[in-house]
Amino acid sequence: MADGDRQLLGERRSFGPFALLPAERLLTRDGVPVEIGGRSFDLLVVLTEQPGQILSKRDLLKRVWPDVVVEDGSLRFHMAGLRKLLGEGTDGARYIATQVGVGYAFVAPVAVQGPAAGQTVTPAPAPLAPTHNIPPRLPHLIGRTEDLALLQNRVVDTPLFTIVGAGGVGKTSLAIEIGHALAPQFSHRVAFVDFSMLENPGLVRPMIAGAMGLTVQSDDPLAVILGHLRDQSFLLLLDNCEHLIAPTAELVEHIIDAAPQVRILATSREPLRVRGEHVHRLDALGYPDDAQALTLAELRAYPAIELFLERARAADSQFRVDEGDARLIGDLCARLGGMALPIELAAVRAASHGLEATARQLGERFSLMWPGRRTALPRQQTLQATLDWSHDLLPDVERIVLERLAIFVGPFSIDAALAVVADALVGADDIAAAVDQLVAKSLIAPNRMRGAGTYRLLEMTRAHGRQHLLTRGQAEVNANVRRHAAYYLAELEALLAQEDDVLQDQRPLRQQLGNIRSALDWAFGEDGDRRIAVRLAAASAPVFLNLSHLIECRNWCSRALAEMMDSERGTAIELELQGALAIALMFTRGNRPEAGKALDRALEIARLLEDRWSELRILGRLHIFHERIGEYQVAMDHAARAIQVAEAVGEDEAIGVAYSLSGISHHLAGDQIQARTDLEMSLAHAPQSLRSQTVRYGFDHRNRSIIALARTLWLTGDERRAKALARQAVEDAATLNHPVTLCIALIWSLSIHSWMRDFAAAEETLATFADCAEANALGPYIAAASGFAGEFAILRGEAGGDALTAIEQCLVRLRTARYDLLTTPFSIALAQGLMLDTRFTEAGKVIDATIRRCEANGEQCLMPELLRIKARIAIGLLDSATAKSSLDNAITLARRQGAVAWELQAAADLASS
Repeated sequence: MADGDRQLLGERRSFGPFALLPAERLLTRDGVPVEIGGRSFDLLVVLTEQPGQILSKRDLLKRVWPDVVVEDGSLRFHMAGLRKLLGEGTDGARYIATQVGVGYAFVAPVAVQGPAAGQTVTPAPAPLAPTHNIPPRLPHLIGRTEDLALLQNRVVDTPLFTIVGAGGVGKTSLAIEIGHALAPQFSHRVAFVDFSMLENPGLVRPMIAGAMGLTVQSDDPLAVILGHLRDQSFLLLLDNCEHLIAPTAELVEHIIDAAPQVRILATSREPLRVRGEHVHRLDALGYPDDAQALTLAELRAYPAIELFLERARAADSQFRVDEGDARLIGDLCARLGGMALPIELAAVRAASHGLEATARQLGERFSLMWPGRRTALPRQQTLQATLDWSHDLLPDVERIVLERLAIFVGPFSIDAALAVVADALVGADDIAAAVDQLVAKSLIAPNRMRGAGTYRLLEMTRAHGRQHLLTRGQAEVNANVRRHAAYYLAELEALLAQEDDVLQDQRPLRQQLGNIRSALDWAFGEDGDRRIAVRLAAASAPVFLNLSHLIECRNWCSRALAEMMDSERGTAIELELQGALAIALMFTRGNRPEAGKALDRALEIARLLEDRWSELRILGRLHIFHERIGEYQVAMDHAARAIQVAEAVGEDEAIGVAYSLSGISHHLAGDQIQARTDLEMSLAHAPQSLRSQTVRYGFDHRNRSIIALARTLWLTGDERRAKALARQAVEDAATLNHPVTLCIALIWSLSIHSWMRDFAAAEETLATFADCAEANALGPYIAAASGFAGEFAILRGEAGGDALTAIEQCLVRLRTARYDLLTTPFSIALAQGLMLDTRFTEAGKVIDATIRRCEANGEQCLMPELLRIKARIAIGLLDSATAKSSLDNAITLARRQGAVAWELQAAADLASS
């Protein structure tokens, strides 16, 4: 019977001791008329028409004051009077519930009676008419094609499917889309119930009945719902169930048991956990892990970026992006974890404030208060509101655990959670249980890859958690960060005490970089602990070296050494810090005196501690340091000492390192026969290259032996094998994924390409070398790259100022960095360029100065070539006597060195002169 028909018959509505007769405009209590104002009476009529249904303030004002403009205050005034008249609260009586910010609902059971007093109208259930209260679908649901296909296919055959995911991931939009898609299969008998507007658990059943279009005429809404659903096909969409899990789960089980043709699709931040439930976990939208490596077309293919662009263009029709902008958007989407709501808010922000400003604000402080659509639900208008909604639903222990877990930057294990969260207030069992619940409620994201065993918080959840932790007081914050730093200190020290193989895999270390940095920031900060700070810097140095974060390594080591206590000096901690600082300085700022000083101190400590392996490691670094600054005899002495230490150690790895140093020293000193013997011995003993060994020594000694042997082989006349070994050295270095080692292999292979005039290989190698140097801020190598570009131009016969300028500037930068090892080949290139410009006198001065320097420091490897170039300059100056003498000397010296290649070139020039 329709509402209008009941009104014509003079229907009577009863609730508690009251009876309401709308047709007679009469309200009675226990049969006695009650005096009530006209507006209050009209309010009561409207509210009791749909018991259990929340009516918005707007609807109530429109129904009760249809022709008058009134303020919300009038509604509140009449509502308060009506509650007082009904005796709200007396003996626990409750009639009208307020949904803050939304409206009001009549919550007492209402019985509807016809004209004959006492005769209750209970019509038999009729087939439900088509109903369609589903909110409008989005014009374009992005990135959910697979989710839609799966759910559309399975919901029709599954009693209950629950879409589970974090707040803002897009559960509601997906449910609405599925509802529209499946409506025809249910003859459009679909009801959408949005529980986000409901706070009172007692209204779950009336609200569902109201959404289905049912009028509840008794105090048992469930009976009415089941009476209509029992034999009918119907799709029920229950949205935002997380705060009403218990009553919703109970009702759903009743429906599933009693109405086999009904299908229920629910959305929640945790499963309902009822019989027959199927769970679909809705993941974040796909976003690029490394946006910088992708093209514009590749970036646009990611759903997260597609959503960002669509929402930004909706907010500003002129919003356009280039490849650089798209990469920035990719980074933003990665920081937002691919979550739909935060991406939409950031996109709107970018449309009005600019993309770079939005990215910068997101980097400075996660912006929880950026506004979204005015028409969105209040809890979805800002990230703050969305997260407050979830936070307020948590029990106290789960709130504490979530807030303390916000200290983690990136993934964390359950062991880490137990160590960092636990204190006298929260025990291990509480934490384990809370983590399980927070995962179930989609506030913690587990890594579902096999064997991962880690969790993480989305950045917005972390920001929100940190915000709430601060409200508990600074003492609570300090205790939390101290436990976090202590945990990672213990983990790193335990890691480094194990076998070297633990440093082989970069991924676990890279994932924990955020936590290590965070711990270091606190430990060295105003409220930190200097003792933890120094130990943590020493323990993290191998990690930064492993990942080639040399500048960070340099900065933390410098700070730790400056703040170290006297009791820590001369210990293994100082040894690690000095050694790491030196290698970081060498490859980022050049071979400055402070790098040599740090290495000398590290060597001193190693000897005091009688730590032979550390002594060998530091000798290797000292060798390359003195070699690069042109102190070849000092480097030779370190190589000789390394052999003594290696023989005392008596292991193949030590022998391989020591003879690598010796072979390279002899190679640079011009003794190619001894160099080849030592380098081949080094490779015979050296184990296969591993990242762990590479990191421990600062570079890979085996790889360095291979590329040095390649140079030696070319000089001794074995061009074919030299070329093959040079290629092998580069390929092996690339597999190690260690930029310093790769640059060493590349820079020495460039010399072989130069000697062979293999310009195709040279250009390819140079491009790789320059990219690697730039990407890792390896200052001396960046300078060298420009020098090689100028050298190859000159070798191709391209005379001109650009090539000469490039080499001259390169030489200035190398000398500033005290990288004298490379100045000899670039001086030769400079002289050749001057000769192309017929500037023979200037070329002669460059070569003479270089010869004098090499004679003084013992660098003899390129001396035969220097003499040959001197002869060519003399020919240009028409000085045939000097030319012949220089060539004779070049041939004699090359023969003594075993440098067949230099000998043949000098002999050819002599024959043609």
